[in-house]
Amino acid sequence: MSDPTEHNERTSTVTIRDVARAAGVSIATVSRVLNDAARVTDDTRDRVRTVVARMGYAPHGGTRTQLLRRTRTLGVLLPDLYGEFFSEFIRGIDETAKKHGFLTLVTSARRDAHEVSAAVSNMRGRVDGFLALSPTVSARATLAEVAERYPTVLVGAGSDAGDIAALSVNNFQGAAAMMKHLLSLGHRKIVFLRGPSGQADASERLHAVREVANWYEDCELRELHGEFRMDTAFDVVTQLLQSDAHPDAIFAANDSMAIGAIAAIKDADLRVPEDIAVTGFDDIPMTRYLSPSLTTVRMPIYAMGERAVLRLIETVRSGETSVPVKHEVLPVELVIRASCGAAEQMIAQSTR
Repeated sequence: MSDPTEHNERTSTVTIRDVARAAGVSIATVSRVLNDAARVTDDTRDRVRTVVARMGYAPHGGTRTQLLRRTRTLGVLLPDLYGEFFSEFIRGIDETAKKHGFLTLVTSARRDAHEVSAAVSNMRGRVDGFLALSPTVSARATLAEVAERYPTVLVGAGSDAGDIAALSVNNFQGAAAMMKHLLSLGHRKIVFLRGPSGQADASERLHAVREVANWYEDCELRELHGEFRMDTAFDVVTQLLQSDAHPDAIFAANDSMAIGAIAAIKDADLRVPEDIAVTGFDDIPMTRYLSPSLTTVRMPIYAMGERAVLRLIETVRSGETSVPVKHEVLPVELVIRASCGAAEQMIAQSTR
């Protein structure tokens, strides 16, 4: 009599992740075995092949068929296409891809799982791999399935990327440094303009802000939802300033919201930083030319796109179907300019 559990394994949908778990190896190792790559020991190769046969796993569309259909095109999924952050990120992606003989197919999926799924479906067969920026928790589940069939890199997924190759910046360090800086200047009533719920970068920055605020008994922290959008930040800060409880400082979780906040403050006939200090996060190119110039946390935006593409291309050229799982964290830097109310000497000592 056959083992019913074995029958269930064979008849249910089996993924490369299931095979890796059963064989006690990584997804990348299973991919190497399926592609007859050299960097696998004989024992591991035999173990993986045994599990593949027992579970009845068949790569989607056939691994070798997929390799023969290389398009030298990379699919890029972004939450938005508007704004300097995305322009700089796309520039890093596109210039690096072209330098290595690849093209990019870029679309916006607005962090929604359904839009991500639709975008991936439209790109299947047209790209050799996927790069996704700032996916939500629900979208990451969809991308995990994509990563079983195509080389995939997540950018800005934080520590929740799971078994998918990922790249991010040290959001906690950057946000904590900014909070400490504002507090060192004597600001105690601080408004934090939050990013979208369920988005890793936004969550990590919020966590750092709350933790540092808790270290100071006299720190009065208030959180407002800005959704990483300039117009939303303008609206919520305008509403905030209609009350008498004006903050000492506004720390926006990205530069777009900081720009919206500055516009709202000026519309209320208040001054930055004399009445309210404002800081951001990203260091998009225009921030140094604002009046006043924006104190912010510098992210290596171009380098993020560059590094993510290089990891994708390396995997595509190797013939493997999954990018080796590694979570790279790039450093950030506090950039002190005029908008925070710092002394000119401190501004001069900071990187402009």
